[in-house]
Amino acid sequence: MTSTDPILETDGLEKYYDPSTTALEVLRNRLTRGSQEPIKAVDGVDLSFHENEISGVIGESGCGKTTLLETLIGLHEPMGGEIYFDGKPTSKFGKQDWHEYRRRVRIIFQNPYEALNPRFTVRRSLMEPLSIHGMETNEELVHDVLERVNLTPPSQYLDKYEGELSGGEKQRVAIARELIVDPDVILADEPVSMLDVSTQVAILRVLKRLAAESDLSVIYISHDISTVSYVCHEINVMYLGNIVESAPTEELLEDPQHPYTRELLRAIPIPDPDHDRTRSNIPGNPPDPVNLPSGCNFKDRCPDRMDICDEEPILCSTDENHRTKCHLHYDHEQHPDSQATDQEYRAVSDGGRE
Repeated sequence: MTSTDPILETDGLEKYYDPSTTALEVLRNRLTRGSQEPIKAVDGVDLSFHENEISGVIGESGCGKTTLLETLIGLHEPMGGEIYFDGKPTSKFGKQDWHEYRRRVRIIFQNPYEALNPRFTVRRSLMEPLSIHGMETNEELVHDVLERVNLTPPSQYLDKYEGELSGGEKQRVAIARELIVDPDVILADEPVSMLDVSTQVAILRVLKRLAAESDLSVIYISHDISTVSYVCHEINVMYLGNIVESAPTEELLEDPQHPYTRELLRAIPIPDPDHDRTRSNIPGNPPDPVNLPSGCNFKDRCPDRMDICDEEPILCSTDENHRTKCHLHYDHEQHPDSQATDQEYRAVSDGGRE
């Protein structure tokens, strides 16, 4: 691999769930040969992640962000598509490959209050992954990783238990525990959402510095676009299992292409009572994930809806590094799978409405 190749990549990644919630429902469906449409938590996702970068995935609760991360770490088996690590498909991994993958790809969970074993000291929490992966355990390494996450002096924390740490200190220890095995990728599942604002900033600064200095790729998921925009080099917007827009952070914030992204940005609070702006205009709630509408999943809430939105849009490039999945942004005549007319496309592109 070259330095420009992604360290971790997905190609058409899918993870679906059976909507039956009880064993009785599952048994009844099997006996009657009944079936329901699956819940498409992750539905054909294409993403790539590089060293020294923090990539954000944002979207409303229930859009599939956490399922995406849990599928990347191997907690869920994909239903379709592929995950590539160092250019190799994980579907071809053997036992030893997965063991090495789980050393090089680590995850930070959302809740720091449940992330650590309350019976372990900080020292033992950090020694544990070294032991699991057959790496040398030494005090110097433990001291070094605590300093990297700004827990200084390390000697002050080594013999403390989880219950003796603040929320911010617990999350720093959780980050240190993942860093100690020298990973290539950190999957961060809303790592600051349960912390106060000042502690959030401190943790985000740690992640930014680590990505820059340690050749890490950090995949940061959140519903809070303010923290994502502060820490991430690029942003991927997710809606009902689909990535609907991807772009470098500044470009996406300044020129959102997808109607959903535009409305998300309008919903960000601005701490100025005299600021005049257009308010978010997303009507209703996301549709039932069991019975999604045909075509664009966002069409029933979209202010730019057209007849063509009843068909599946194509993920297209609007700029060199900017992609969006929306009928507004490509020439439908060049894509025979789309039935849009030029008149429909121009009407909405020029600001018209159906």
